[in-house]
Amino acid sequence: MTLNRRQFTTSALASALSAQRIVGANDTISIGCIGTGGRAQQLMRNIERVRNARIAAVCDVWKDNLAKARQIAGPGAFATSDYREVLARRDVDAVLIGAPDHQHVPLTIAAVKAGKDVYVEKPLTHDVSQGAPVIEAVRRAGRIVQVGTQQRSMPHMIKGKELVRAGKIGKVHKAHITWNRNSPRGAQTYQIDPSSVDWKMWLGDARNQPFDPYRFRQWRWFWDFGGGLFTDLMVHQIDIVHWILGIDHPSMATSIGDWFSTKGVWETPDTVQTLLRYPDSEVQVYFEGTFSNARNAAMIELMGTDGTLYLDRGRYELYPEARTKKFPYEEWILGEGPRGADFYDNPNGELLHLSNWVECIRSRKEPAAPVEAGVSSAAAAHLANKALRSARVASA
Repeated sequence: MTLNRRQFTTSALASALSAQRIVGANDTISIGCIGTGGRAQQLMRNIERVRNARIAAVCDVWKDNLAKARQIAGPGAFATSDYREVLARRDVDAVLIGAPDHQHVPLTIAAVKAGKDVYVEKPLTHDVSQGAPVIEAVRRAGRIVQVGTQQRSMPHMIKGKELVRAGKIGKVHKAHITWNRNSPRGAQTYQIDPSSVDWKMWLGDARNQPFDPYRFRQWRWFWDFGGGLFTDLMVHQIDIVHWILGIDHPSMATSIGDWFSTKGVWETPDTVQTLLRYPDSEVQVYFEGTFSNARNAAMIELMGTDGTLYLDRGRYELYPEARTKKFPYEEWILGEGPRGADFYDNPNGELLHLSNWVECIRSRKEPAAPVEAGVSSAAAAHLANKALRSARVASA
């Protein structure tokens, strides 16, 4: 049964809602994990480190992933290939959604309707039209939803926001963000027994198509399931720009993309650039990403009239403008490592972000990355892709 065909009946929904338990301040939060691939398994290992949290159930449509998740969760965890069985369980307070992008909104809406709090991986939406319905569903249900843009929980990112909001670097009109990797991708071969995958359940609302092991494993780079570099990686960086500068939806985008190592294999380009305009805030944001060079791997530069704030996943740097010299150069490196080196320990943003989510489940306060923020950052990525796919470029 696919997501687009299933609906909770009134009696089933009432049963799920009646099964909610009231979580006390010191109670252990029991979490069900829906979609337990490599990314979700990493999050599951961090859940084990969150105070007063445990994995009560695991769910995946592929037997291999489910077996790995059971090893992480332990023998006491309930295991199934049907997410609805997780949502119906009384011993599950909240769910972590690590399924592919096209399943994020359908699963989130189903979860909050079943009375579960949610941690959902980014990007929250797979299409811009999903934004308003998921916000309405979350707010109507009164559930705590944390989007997996974990940089918001990193201490140096929080400090960077404080500095910019305090006017340290003056008025910001330009942001330069990157996500570069040196990991060429090509036509890898996957040997997967089709009988080990519930393909129809995995497809959900996506276009019906035959089982393809490559698309199943590399779904991020195919339009039916993902959105390429913009939705997979840029979304992290644009989320921080939105958060620090207090802006949200861009109104214009210009994009370009090419296939250098994945031509004929991926639908989405492996090297992209986009320029986003935020006219109401007088800000432009430029993003570049590639799989052929890791220089400036995951960088954010906020360029103000009095200085520039540089952020990556382990440090921040403040550069004064030579004209004004309103402050000295400043650097904050997290973890251990030689000053100025590229090799240092990044803070465990995932653990911090999951901990924030669990704390908010108890307190019922808004989490670090609420549903509206997830919709906004994904919308910027969708607009970049819209410009990319429309190919509206003036040629000489």
